[in-house]
Amino acid sequence: MTPPWVLALAFWLHMLATVAWIGGLAALALIVLPAAHRSLEGEDYAALLEAMQRRLDPLAWFCLALLAATGMLQMSASPNYLGFLAISNVWAGAILVKHLIFLAMALLSAYQTWGLLPALRRAVLLAKRGGEASQQVKIQQRELLLMRLNLVLGVIALALTAVARAVS
Repeated sequence: MTPPWVLALAFWLHMLATVAWIGGLAALALIVLPAAHRSLEGEDYAALLEAMQRRLDPLAWFCLALLAATGMLQMSASPNYLGFLAISNVWAGAILVKHLIFLAMALLSAYQTWGLLPALRRAVLLAKRGGEASQQVKIQQRELLLMRLNLVLGVIALALTAVARAVS
């Protein structure tokens, strides 16, 4: 049995990590990237994304790890948890879908970190050397779309958490 203070600490850390990650996604997707997209040219936009990535990526990946660890602890301590893939109640179904969404969000984040942003850097370099700038614009649009998609998934994960809490 998990001591109450450990479970309370896990809940608190889980909420902090959720606020940091989903709040960061909301700020970027709804405020920063749209404003940057409208007011900055290609090289400046890419420089801003790179500077933000250097600051936010370590925090985001730490939050993801913290969410996974504290979430597993909370799940295993729940009386509704009957075992891996034992979907015998609404709580278990909501938690399973939430974890699948969490996995999708982590994969989207990985693609943005290690696929899309390096591609944007390459497109900026090519545009500097006289290459076509349209590829850069497409990557910027894809970045904003994926950021918004990740935010929507995060909001759905929060709704599933509410469902699980309501039925437990």
